[in-house]
Amino acid sequence: MSALLTTPTPTPEAKPTGIRGLMQRLSHHVEALPTGAAVVIFIAMLVYGEIAYGRILQASTLSNLLINNSHLIVLAVGLTFVIITGGIDLSVGAVVAFSSVSGVMLMNAGWNPWVAMILMVLIGTGFGLVSGVLIQYFNVQPFIATLAMMFLGRGLASILSTEPVRLGDDSAARLLSEKIKIIDGPKVNDLVITPGVIVAALVVVVAFFILHRTRTGRTVYAIGGSENSAQLMGLPVAMTKLWVYVISGTLAGLAAVLYTARLGSAQNITGLGWELDAIAAAVIGGTLLTGGAGFVLGSVIGALVLGLMNVLITRDGGIPPEATTIITGGILLVFVLLQRAVLARQRE
Repeated sequence: MSALLTTPTPTPEAKPTGIRGLMQRLSHHVEALPTGAAVVIFIAMLVYGEIAYGRILQASTLSNLLINNSHLIVLAVGLTFVIITGGIDLSVGAVVAFSSVSGVMLMNAGWNPWVAMILMVLIGTGFGLVSGVLIQYFNVQPFIATLAMMFLGRGLASILSTEPVRLGDDSAARLLSEKIKIIDGPKVNDLVITPGVIVAALVVVVAFFILHRTRTGRTVYAIGGSENSAQLMGLPVAMTKLWVYVISGTLAGLAAVLYTARLGSAQNITGLGWELDAIAAAVIGGTLLTGGAGFVLGSVIGALVLGLMNVLITRDGGIPPEATTIITGGILLVFVLLQRAVLARQRE
C-alpha cells in the first residue's frame, strides 16, 4: 500500500504583539503620526495645566475652549482643504475683517440681521472665488494671489471704518452667542455651548464627509499628491482647485459671523494674523504643507491646542502675552520637522 503524499498546510504567521506590533501598525499609517502627536500634546497640556494651576480638567474649560475658538476651528477647516491641494490662503484674516465691519455697519443701518449675516458669508465666497480664478485660470501663485486679496480686504475694511463699530445688544445676530447649558455642574463647572459652536460642529461634520467620503475629497488629495497625475486620471482638477478656495473664503465669511456675534463689535484690524493661526492649527493637526495629506479632525485638534495654550499662559500670569507667538512658532517648527520625517519615511 503506497503512502499518500500530503502537502503540509502552512501555518499562518503570528502577528507581532506589544511594542513591535504597535510600531508595525504605525508604519502602515505613518501619515497620521503628526495628528497623533497633536492629540498627545493636547492631553499633556491638559494634565500639566491641572497639576500646575488646577481646575483645567473640567467641563467649563472645554466649554470655553469651544466657544472662544469656534471661529478658528472654522478657519482651520477651510485652510485644510487648501493646504491639502498644495496651496495656501493668506486672505482669510482680512476677509474676516471686511466681512465683520460690513455686516455690523449694515445691521446698524437697519438691515435685517440675517440678511446681513448671509451677505457676510457671501463676501467671503466672493474673495475665495476671485483667488481661485487668479490661481487656476491666470496661473498666479497661490501665495501672491491670496496676498493680494489680503491687502484688498484689509484696505476695504479700513476704508469702511478705522474705529470699532459695535453691534446692538438687541441684535438678532447676538443669538449665535447665547449660551445653552448642556450639563448643570457644581458651582460654575457647567458644560455649555452656543449656537455658534453648533454651527462650527456642523461645518466640521460636513467638511469631514466631503473630504473623506466623496469624489471631490479624493480629488483634493490627488491634486496634493501629484496634480499632473490627477489630470492624467481624468479628475476635475481645475474645478476642484477653484472650489477649495471658494470653500476657504466662504468659511472665512462664516467665521466672521461667529466672531462678530460673540464679540459684539468689529474693526479693520479684526482677524490680524488669523491666517497664520489657521495655518498653524492645520499643520499641528497633521496637514502636510507639501499637500496630499491632512485630516479635518486633526485641524480641530490643532485649533484646540492653540486655544488651550492661550488658556494656560493666561492662567500662569507670569508669561508675557508676546510669548504666545514664540511658543506657537516653536510648536509649529516641531511639527514641520515631524512632517519632514514622515515624508522621508514615506519615500523609503
